[in-house]
Formats: sequence, structure tokens, C-alpha cells
Amino acid sequence: MLKRDKERVVAELVERLRASDTLIVADYRGLTMSEIDGVRTELLKHGARFSVVKNTLTKRAAEEAGVTSLIELLEGPTAIAFVIDGDMVAVAKSLNDTARQTKVLTLKGGILQGQPVGAGEMVRLASLPPANVLQGQVLGAVVGPLNAIVGLFTAPLRDLVGVIDARISQLQEQGETAEPQPEPAPAEEAAEPEAEADAEPQPEAEAETQEAQESKTQEESKEEEPNGN
Repeated sequence: MLKRDKERVVAELVERLRASDTLIVADYRGLTMSEIDGVRTELLKHGARFSVVKNTLTKRAAEEAGVTSLIELLEGPTAIAFVIDGDMVAVAKSLNDTARQTKVLTLKGGILQGQPVGAGEMVRLASLPPANVLQGQVLGAVVGPLNAIVGLFTAPLRDLVGVIDARISQLQEQGETAEPQPEPAPAEEAAEPEAEADAEPQPEAEAETQEAQESKTQEESKEEEPNGN
């Protein structure tokens, strides 16, 4: 391979390494070209590019891209699945199925969302449900407890509102919510006019008093007159 061709390959690998936060490295030794093409076609369906790479050039690209954890996996015939916008679970599952079916392809490990992982972690990744199912399960696990917590907080509030509404209805039926009537005047103030009325002499009582005095005067006058006998 010419030097410029090597530089072009390294530049392409650097670009892919920087764009992919998930890489799955496999040993393809023993696979035929048609089988490799079949794997490549299948992985394209899940948004991944499967490439057979030269270890020496890939090591240079890994160093340049700052993905040095990949270097230790570059031993023996190597193929890399670059997962950029695809489903990493589906990609891992497809590679793991190929490994079980062919008894040839083996998973070495890789980088999972920026973190290096071994072959065992990749196998466990392949055993997970598809991404959409997994998202639904995670969402259910999160939303379920949240609904329960919200219910705990809102239930007492609903009970309190119900008690207040019932009390308001009761007061309305009893008329206690109507505007208050003016308070009656104090008893002392109400009694003052009667006392003044009692203090004023009545005309009939005055006339009876004068007649009694005149009658008494006349009787006294008769007793003072001299006896004619």
C-alpha cells in the first residue's frame, strides 16, 4: 500500500473513531468474504459500519484520535463495528448471533459510550432487549414510583379540599354565611327613654291630686267655723 493510501486510511479511521462513542471489536478469523459481507449488510440495518482494518494503521489512528484504550484490542485479524447513530444493543446482538452460528467470529470487547469494556460486557450487552423495549422498561420503572409519590402528596390535599367544601355547604344551609345583622342596642341605652317617661307626671294623676287637696281644705274649714248653737 502506498504511503498516501495509508494516510488516507488513517484519516478515515480517525474520523470514524472520533464520531463513534461505541465500538465493537471482533476477531473475524475464519469468516469467508461472503460471510463478512453478510455481517456488514446486517449491521448497516442497525446503523453501524463494519470494517476489516489493519492493526498498524488502526493503532496510529487510535493514537491520533485519542482513543488509546482501543490499542490493546488490536491483536490478530480485527474487524470493528463503528456505531455512530445506530442501536448498539442490536449491533452487539447481531455480532453475538453470528459468533454463535459460525463458531468462528469472536468478540474481543470494545468501547461502550466512551468507556472501554471487555468481551464479557459485550455479550451481556447483546443479551439486553432492543433499545425501544429497554427504553419503555426504564421509563416505566421511573414513572411508576413518581406517580406513587405524587399520589401520596396529592391525596391529603384532595381530602382537605373535600372537607372544606363540605363545611362551606353546611354553613350555607344553616345561613351562617349570610351577612351579619346589626347588633341590638345595649340594654341600658334602651331603658333610658322608659325611665324618663316614668319621671314625667301624667295629667290625670295631677288632677286627682289637686281634687284631694281641695277636699281636705274644705273639711278643715268646716271644723274651724264657730258653732251657732
